[in-house]
Amino acid sequence: MMQGRAVSRRRSSLRTDLAWLSLIGVLLLAAVGAGGSALYQQFYSPKAFVESYLDLLAHGRAAAALKIPGVAVDLAVLTESGINGSASEALLRTDALGSLTDVTVTDEKQKDGIHEITVEYRAGGIEGETTFSVAQDGWIGIAPNWRFTRSPLAEIDLTVRGADAFSVNGFTMDRRQVSPDGMDAAPLDALPMLVFTPGAYSVTVDTAISATPGVRVLADTALARTPVDVQSEPTEKFIEVVQEQVEQFLSECTEREVLQPTACPFGLQVQNRLAPGTVPKWSIAKQPVVTVQPDGANWAIPATDAVAHIEVEIQSLFDGEVTQVSEDVPFQVDGTITVLSDGKVSIRVGAPQG
Repeated sequence: MMQGRAVSRRRSSLRTDLAWLSLIGVLLLAAVGAGGSALYQQFYSPKAFVESYLDLLAHGRAAAALKIPGVAVDLAVLTESGINGSASEALLRTDALGSLTDVTVTDEKQKDGIHEITVEYRAGGIEGETTFSVAQDGWIGIAPNWRFTRSPLAEIDLTVRGADAFSVNGFTMDRRQVSPDGMDAAPLDALPMLVFTPGAYSVTVDTAISATPGVRVLADTALARTPVDVQSEPTEKFIEVVQEQVEQFLSECTEREVLQPTACPFGLQVQNRLAPGTVPKWSIAKQPVVTVQPDGANWAIPATDAVAHIEVEIQSLFDGEVTQVSEDVPFQVDGTITVLSDGKVSIRVGAPQG
């Protein structure tokens, strides 16, 4: 009898132990499952794939970002998506990347194997939102591999007025370096340039003749084309140089001892004739105060008031009487300024006599 009760207790203890072991096993399996799920979400999910791409951009690793599957695709593929087939890749580099912070995945949808991952962020201080399209692309061992089904590259069509040299996020370039037409690039032809999305791109001009505080654009949509038009303004030094050139031009005009200096903006018309042995003496009584304004790809000097002065003796055709003429002659001067291919400018001064 005693032996039977002992056997019964041993069996009860064994069942209890087995129950505990089963519970521990279930808990272990749950922990492993939860750990595996967390590991998947953190490293192997489509969300993690997108976060990895954005982390590369945030740390300025442009070359590595281009190697992410689905980012750098053949230009023919980009062209089919509406991107210019000759778009420059000059901005797909670390030196042209802006800041990217506060990245947060806010939504994830899945349909027919395509995952749409929506992300909020701050790019160059601008709040933005972008949705990426991701699909599985085979396996790496037991982990899924992913790729962008729509390249996160986009295009900026940049027009810079009044300058050939400009900077994007501090990276300096020349239109002739990035234009598909090279040295034959027309000043007002838009420059197609590939950029990463998301990204803020600030275009500035800072040359001897022109400058601008900058125009900033947020590239937040994959394969979108965004026109960017930057109008630079003349620098004070440039205006000073133009003022000097205009004054020199007018000074040369005053050296011509005729009533109507050829190709000059001032002159004097008389009904009689110069007295024998005399010549007109011109001077500038009031210099024009020159301004410079944008004119397409170049610059213009808007019409500006000035005053010339003439000293001359005039003889009457009627009675031969000689009269001393001392007269101020108001006039206007304008001009055009052309930026040459070597970066120098050609200033053409002169409104015709009116």
